[in-house]
This record gives sequence, structure tokens and C-alpha cells, in this order.
Amino acid sequence: MPVAGRGRSGVGIVTPMTQVHLGHVFHIAGRPTVTAAATALVSVPDGALVVDDDGTIVFCGLRDEVPAEYGTADLHDHRPGFLLPGFVDTHVHFPQTFAGDSYGGGQLLEWLEGCIFPAESRLAEPDFARRAAVEFCDRRIAAGTTAAMVFGSAFPHAQDALFAETRRRGLRIVSGRGIQTVGPPSAAALITSDGDAVRLAREEIDTWHAADTGDVETALLHVAIVPRFSLAVTTATLKALGELYDSVRDRGVYVHSHLNENNRPGTGEVDSVKQMYQVDTYLDTYDGRFLPGSSVGGKSLLGRRTILAHCVHCDDVELERMAETGTSIAHCPVSQLFLGSGTMPWKRTVASGVNIAAGTDFGGGDEWLISRVLGDAFKVHINEPGEAGVSMHPAEMLFVGTLAGARALDMEDRFGNFDAGKEADFLVVDPSRTPALAGMIDHGVRSMDDELACEQTLFALLMGMRETSVTEVYVRGRRVTAGLASR
Repeated sequence: MPVAGRGRSGVGIVTPMTQVHLGHVFHIAGRPTVTAAATALVSVPDGALVVDDDGTIVFCGLRDEVPAEYGTADLHDHRPGFLLPGFVDTHVHFPQTFAGDSYGGGQLLEWLEGCIFPAESRLAEPDFARRAAVEFCDRRIAAGTTAAMVFGSAFPHAQDALFAETRRRGLRIVSGRGIQTVGPPSAAALITSDGDAVRLAREEIDTWHAADTGDVETALLHVAIVPRFSLAVTTATLKALGELYDSVRDRGVYVHSHLNENNRPGTGEVDSVKQMYQVDTYLDTYDGRFLPGSSVGGKSLLGRRTILAHCVHCDDVELERMAETGTSIAHCPVSQLFLGSGTMPWKRTVASGVNIAAGTDFGGGDEWLISRVLGDAFKVHINEPGEAGVSMHPAEMLFVGTLAGARALDMEDRFGNFDAGKEADFLVVDPSRTPALAGMIDHGVRSMDDELACEQTLFALLMGMRETSVTEVYVRGRRVTAGLASR
């Protein structure tokens, strides 16, 4: 296949043209559930990904089978590297960009009060907020996170900086200002009245939801309604947010929050929510059932564009309700280890039918890279007690970090794998940039069985990847770069 140079229509401006990317392709094809991911795993060692000038995938398969019509396309030879779908982070905190090493001397609630509320309050200063937005986007690109559900800052100017920088880089984002109407003195700068909480959320929706294209079906920028968690709001807040969401749900707006994260007996988050609201389950507070006895007090915030993070201590009835409404879980094992929150039971949660995607929870966790989250998921779930323990299949791991995230964002039709017709969000992984990974890929023992050998290679790749391994990142077929506008 001949190499064609990049067409240019002016200095520094690249004219889009069809691209062919060569490498070992891994992705989860079709629309499987996590339990069927292994049968949907596609591995093409001598593979090619063809992306047209609109950033749409037109071919994924063997290099020798690339249609002749693409013979003069712009060729990118990444061999012996790998091509993976872009990672999707379904729970990460923008205002905690510089707080990933915070030591609070305790678990969730102590950590929030002693470390996180003060750290987030620093974004009140506009220059610091802009610096955080640049750093946040840099870290996303370095980790290969092409799409993310981002828990936002309480300060509108900080959110403006985040959305503007994200648009400049060409990344995908769903975000909303963190809503808090009650809290301890250390959170004072983050707290607003109920009226201001709704007003500011509505203004953010009107300003930034699909602001890049004007159409939610093509936009890279989306807005969510983001109550911090039930302990940070009141019944009046939840009622007002439910009414707001009911009025904008048909505009494709999202909801994001935390659920059942930490349950230290008597003083943990879960027990505290139940005591504060006098409800049967924590989920009831987001389902419009936030009055004593789980009586209905307002509109539900659940739905197919709602993602609830953690879900470590869910009752069966909560999992069933999330599955029924299409609500997704952001699974954050790194954070759960970091804060001593426990382990989301893998088998029981999967059996409920709820969609489970990966989240770094950076700030609450200390990793930006989704493959590190997947590695910790493997480790914690194989160590669940007795019959609950499970060795995750590497295809399940890849699914949770890519296609399940696209599903959680209700954008599975747009990205998440390399099916023809989807937008080309992908990573180039070069093991030679990470010597330990290169050693595992080049010299690791592989089975004589081709299928198992393929799975072993994918497992080594996911477990051994580091930020140094991610050499190029593409969103909708355009390469995005740290510190610069996309090109």
C-alpha cells in the first residue's frame, strides 16, 4: 500500500483525508453483554483500521483485505503496536485533578472533609481553575481516555474552563457542576441555595449542552445534572433537581452521582443516608422516593443516561431497579481500595443485568489509566470470598473499559468498538515504550491453543500498559495531543 502525505489547505491546517492504521487490532464487536464479551472478542494480529475523512470507520480487518479503493489513503503503520478502542472513564473528578494523593486519616467522610472539600474550593480562583482544566485534559490524553463522565466543579467559571479546554482538544465529555446545598464548614465555598443550584445547573445546560455542534446526536460536549451525593443535598434539593431533569430529559441531558460507596457500620455513607432520609434504600433518594418510608417526594433521576458510581453495598432490589431503568454503574475498584470502601460483588452485580462500566474516580483513586482500573478489578474480584470469587476474562475487562462505557453514556451507536459506521475513537499502544510490557508481549509464555494465546496476549497488554505505552490518541479520526489543539 503506498504512503500518501497529509494534504494541507494552509499553514498548520490539515485537510481531512481517509486514513489506514496498521497494527494488532483488539475490540469487542457488536452489542454483547459482559457475559458474552469473550465470544465477541476480535483479534486481528495483522490488522487494519480504515477511517474516512469524516472520522467514521469504514473497514476493520486483515491488512491484506483492505479494499483497493483505499490504496492511496494516508497510511499510519503502527506495527508491531496495538490498536484499541478509546478508553471510557465513567467517573472522574475534575476539581480533584491535583488531589490524587490526599491523605485524610480515615475513610470516605473523613477524607472528604479534611482533604477534598478544601482542594475543590481552590478552583474558586479562576487562574487556578484554568490551570486545572489544562492539566485534566493532558492527563486524559496521556491515559487514552477519549470519553468521560466528569464530576464537575461547583464554580461555573471552572466548568466554563473545563468545557472550553475540552472542546479545544477535541475530546468527548459529559460533565456538570457538583451540586451541594448542605455540608460541613470545610465545604462552605462549594455550597449554594436550592434556587441557585437549579439556576446554575440550567444555565450550564443552556450554555454547554451540545454547544460544539448544536445537535446532541453529533456533539462531543454534553451536560449532566450532578448532585454530589445524597448527604450533600436535601429533600428540597432532590425535588427541585427532579423537576429540572424532567424538563430537560428529552434534550439528552445526563445525571451523575455516587451510590452505596462506603458503609463503615453506624457512621458510613450508606447508614448515614438511610438515617438522614429515613428511607429503605439509598437508591430511593435518587428515584424520587426520598420521604420517610421511601414515600414518593418528586421525580426520579434514574434512566439510561444516568450513571451512579461505586455501588459497592447495593441491595438486590436496588440492582434490579437500576437494570429496569437502564441506569449504569461506574465501577471504581482503585478508589474502593484507596478509601477502604469494600468490593462491589462482581457475580451478583452482573447477574442483576445492570450495565457495569469502568471509572477511575481520580481523586478518590490514584490512577488515570483505565487499564489500571481493569487490572485492579481483576485482582479484587478473584479475591472475593468463596464462590463469589471470579477470574475475569480479558475480553470482559476490555468490554468494561470501552464498549460498556459507551453504553453507559448512551452513545454505543457512536463509538466503543471498531464496527463499521462508528466514529473512530482509538488508541495506539506501543509496548516498546514500556520495557516491562515489551518483555511480557515479546517473551511471555503463550498457549499452543490459538484462542487462549490471543486471550493471554490481551491480558498481558491490559495488565502491563502504562501511560508511556499510549503513543497516539484519536477521537473521531483526529489525533488529539497534550498541551496543543487537536490536529
